[in-house]
Amino acid sequence: MEFDYDLFVIGGGSGGVRAARVAAGEAGAKVALAEEDRYGGTCVIRGCVPKKLMVFASEYAELASDAAAYGWDISLGAFSWDGFKDKLHAELDRLEGVYRRLLAGSGVDTFDARAKLVDPHTVELSDGTRKTAKHILLAMGGRPVKVDVPGADLAITSNDIFHLPELPQNILILGGGYIACEFAGILNGLGVKVTQYYRGAQVLRGFDDEARGLVAEEMIQRGVDLHLGTNIESMERTADGKVKVVATNGDERVFDQVMFATGRAPNTDGVGLAEIGVKLGRGGQVLVDDYGQTAVPSVYAVGDVTDRVNLTPVAIREGMAFVETVFKGNPTKPDHDLIPTAIFTQPEFGTVGLSEEDARDKGPIEVYCTSFKPMQTAFAGRADRVLMKLVVCADTRKVLGCHIVAPGAGEMIQLAGIAVKMGATKEDFDRTVAVHPTMSEEIVTLKAPVRRA
Repeated sequence: MEFDYDLFVIGGGSGGVRAARVAAGEAGAKVALAEEDRYGGTCVIRGCVPKKLMVFASEYAELASDAAAYGWDISLGAFSWDGFKDKLHAELDRLEGVYRRLLAGSGVDTFDARAKLVDPHTVELSDGTRKTAKHILLAMGGRPVKVDVPGADLAITSNDIFHLPELPQNILILGGGYIACEFAGILNGLGVKVTQYYRGAQVLRGFDDEARGLVAEEMIQRGVDLHLGTNIESMERTADGKVKVVATNGDERVFDQVMFATGRAPNTDGVGLAEIGVKLGRGGQVLVDDYGQTAVPSVYAVGDVTDRVNLTPVAIREGMAFVETVFKGNPTKPDHDLIPTAIFTQPEFGTVGLSEEDARDKGPIEVYCTSFKPMQTAFAGRADRVLMKLVVCADTRKVLGCHIVAPGAGEMIQLAGIAVKMGATKEDFDRTVAVHPTMSEEIVTLKAPVRRA
């Protein structure tokens, strides 16, 4: 059968773009890609990149304050949201242009349109055009979801935060995951009075208990009004345009803005997947095998739409593995084991491997841990604390997990992740000479376990 394309990719985010580029540029495939919104996806347009730039912006007030302790005569002016926002969107426009040029340079045909599947080899675009392809790759990503409470439509999500006409004086953030905690720190640093509600007992569920406990303590110390075990019961608009929130603990408070950071859902609605036999999970995620193949042999999926490991670098690797498998004759499974990651809370949290709690369930462990005031901020008179932690298998001596809460933890965990991925033992860490004076030297000078389990 003759097809219009060897591969049709739905979704112009990091995973889809990488797969399209490599399939066309390296494997010589005839490739098309459809994107209904902006090229770059969640990460570039409404996630990692603009968020990290906002993190940088939010940290300057604290740096300026510290500078005085180091002898600098610095007068800090007001933060200009308009000035920052204009430059931010100019940078996002530039990056989107880069993505478009990379696709064009690889010979990929692009369609600025929504796409849905008609059958296992046919895609219909929103203008009614139909294209056929031997293989179809689903890379539509995910979207924020709102909790079902009265007045939920009054809340914004992380998609909206970069487009606010002005910063609110105060905001309520609902949620306790990494998106909620990151934006609590960002907005707090930009001078917004931040209240955060989370229904659970501690933020950052699923991460190491000791590390997330310190993150929560530091957030509170820096000014975030964190309420655990608390949820929203209802919301309504006030006469002056603000939002009145009734909490499950009985509190009634008024906020300029309410932001929901209560999870994300795969973008599988209205794409025609179930109709052609693609199986979906309870959350709407595309179910795939180890090679990214769906229940329909010609259809594959990568990235957040599969709800496996929702990280940009993972989506890119899944896209590369797909091309190796389908177009290069080299069946390749993406490696989802021991993925280092960083949460850009304030302070940052870097982690790789098992938490103490998960490791304890698998066998005897030793825990090496220290918490201290780092030199730079201690000199400036701040009470900030950092955490360095190793979770070690008592039998094999392998480091099962490394957890760092500290400024620059993301940079540190990238390098520590190499050692953990290679199967380094506690003695390998011990044999490594410390780089002094640094915070990270504590990782190789932890001598005695603080506890065994």
